[in-house]
Amino acid sequence: MTEGFDTEMLWEEFHRTVNMNSEELRSHLLADASDEEGFPPDPDLGIDELGRGVLHVLSKRKGDLTSADLDVMRRVVDLVETLGDRTDDESRRELMSVGHDPLRG
Repeated sequence: MTEGFDTEMLWEEFHRTVNMNSEELRSHLLADASDEEGFPPDPDLGIDELGRGVLHVLSKRKGDLTSADLDVMRRVVDLVETLGDRTDDESRRELMSVGHDPLRG
């Protein structure tokens, strides 16, 4: 398999797996990071690192992907495959933090 072919397959699988758009994911990550006292002083503090990576990938074209982006994409696909479509609160929150809402068809 060539690297381009692998990238094409990963791109397609990633976009099948991530079923939330960037605005939905951003809203979820911000709501999840806030607490009763509001947002922490550092805007990245408390926001899931992998979720930030997903937002970054969603803003790119396939030809602009870096090796770090490909790693994020693999991690997301693997996580969703591992957790499946669990809908308990903890699993759903974890899945949604990477852009996959298990309650969507």
